[in-house]
Amino acid sequence: MPSYTAPNRDFRFIINEMLDLGSHGNLPGFEHASEDMVNSILEEAGKFTSEVIAPLNQIGDREGCVRHEDGSVTTPTGFKQAFDQYREAGWGTLTQPEELGGQGLPQVIGFALKEMMSSANMAFGMYPGLTNGAIAALLAKGSPEQIEKYVPRMVSCEWTGTMNLTEPHCGTDLGLIRTKAEPQADGSYLITGTKIFISAGEHDLADNIIHLVLAKTPGAPDSSKGISLFVVPKFLVNDDGSLGDRNGVSCGSIEHKMGIHGNSTCVLNYDEAKGWLVGEENKGLAAMFIMMNEARLGVGMQGLSQAEVAYQNAVAYALDRRQGRALTGPADPEAKADPIFVHPDVRRMLMDAKVFNEGMRALCLWGALQEDLSHKAPDEGDRKAAMDMISLLTPVIKGYGTDKGYEVATNMQQVFGGHGYIEEWGMSQFVRDARIAMIYEGTNGVQAMDLCGRKLAQNGGAAIQAFFAMCDADIAAAKEVDGLKDLAEALDKALGQQKAATMWFMQNAMANPNNLGAGAHHYMHIMGIVTLGLMWLRMARVALEKLAGEPSDKGFYEAKLVSARYYAERYLPDAGALRRKLEAGAEAMMALDAEAFQTAA
Repeated sequence: MPSYTAPNRDFRFIINEMLDLGSHGNLPGFEHASEDMVNSILEEAGKFTSEVIAPLNQIGDREGCVRHEDGSVTTPTGFKQAFDQYREAGWGTLTQPEELGGQGLPQVIGFALKEMMSSANMAFGMYPGLTNGAIAALLAKGSPEQIEKYVPRMVSCEWTGTMNLTEPHCGTDLGLIRTKAEPQADGSYLITGTKIFISAGEHDLADNIIHLVLAKTPGAPDSSKGISLFVVPKFLVNDDGSLGDRNGVSCGSIEHKMGIHGNSTCVLNYDEAKGWLVGEENKGLAAMFIMMNEARLGVGMQGLSQAEVAYQNAVAYALDRRQGRALTGPADPEAKADPIFVHPDVRRMLMDAKVFNEGMRALCLWGALQEDLSHKAPDEGDRKAAMDMISLLTPVIKGYGTDKGYEVATNMQQVFGGHGYIEEWGMSQFVRDARIAMIYEGTNGVQAMDLCGRKLAQNGGAAIQAFFAMCDADIAAAKEVDGLKDLAEALDKALGQQKAATMWFMQNAMANPNNLGAGAHHYMHIMGIVTLGLMWLRMARVALEKLAGEPSDKGFYEAKLVSARYYAERYLPDAGALRRKLEAGAEAMMALDAEAFQTAA
């Protein structure tokens, strides 16, 4: 049976040492996030996720969710009891506003919990995860009455939340939605239509489910400019906060999926369900994107989470499984064979996983800090700079993070050989669960186009220029430090490839927009490689500083330096090959007629 241990030493290193969370103690919420408090939260979260949530992962995969004839849904064995424990322990309140029943702690700490939850049981973690996104949308666009009515009980996890975008005939192109919202005399709307792929759309974990639904009002523009957002509760809420009648929304079926079986992915049918407008009419897409952007960061973390748990189990297997002898001679002469851990090709896969996981974790937590600073930094300029940076990096975290997370998960399955293909070892589930992260909340092709088609040019390219300036400053400083020069020079070369790719887009995308589309995926990966390289440069700097003081856990910091060198040698050179692919343009890619792709008899 697979296992999971929260990587708390790495969390502590990134949060307390690399990010130096304590230096932000003057900001709201950060004053409570002392190093002792952070370490205590991480320890308790690690126990909860490894001891309560992780043992349910294979159960959820085998059983899935069950829809009953009355449209109700039962989650897998143990899920409800675990969710009760999650709610009673207050884990859902960690980063929510204090005035609404939350603890008001920084998003950085909440993101660490989210990674643990997702590694332990990705399907389970999606139930509270989607609720957080719904809360964010309501706080940003909801009326005071809506916030008062719904949000406190969503914060407490008495109620959960969903997002309803996709319909059978449309996914990314939301302008095609057909769900209708008919205004009523009392200010409400009657919502009618069908939504598909609704994660946590119906379940038995909470007393109510608060759906956020995209729909079109009568006479609205027949495009994305005619979309409005509505809050539609499963049970209507009375003025005194008690639950009233069942609303006209029901689960028509549960999707049969490749993975995340423990999460109820529903077809939801709205039959004149009562809902209320959130924000302005025809401005629903902007409101939903608040939820989408939070979800995209969470999905990037899901790529990391499956890579991490797959890596942990692959390491344990590689240390135990014996096959063949080390190329340099028997590593264990007393045994008939050596552990497969000694073989360079196995080490290659494990090292690739290790440096991705630790670099991606640093990026996700640094990104969460930017999210915090975008709201809480005392200076308006600093808030805007942080918002610009996390907006630029969101498609990279989601797209690159899930592409590579899935790749790592499959490589960790490969470490197991034939046993990796056998369900009881659990590696198949990590691969299957990781696969959806590349698809939902905007496919990774959409992320690449968002990065290259929108974010690079936004505000005259201010965000990407700020990113380049930040990297240049870190690299220049590192070149002056003994022990960092080689890493800094390798990162400088990779950054040069990204700058050249950016310039090529500027020179060639206007004349032929397909050049942008053909190279967007490669550019997203170049930026992912560079950004993780920046994280490794920062981690290596901290490790060097700590080693100068003869720390008790010297081996941890020495491993960081070796891992940083490996990243420089094995990851950063890929930026050059990707730039050359990008600069090939779209001509050969788009040249063939459709008939040429069809197999001739």
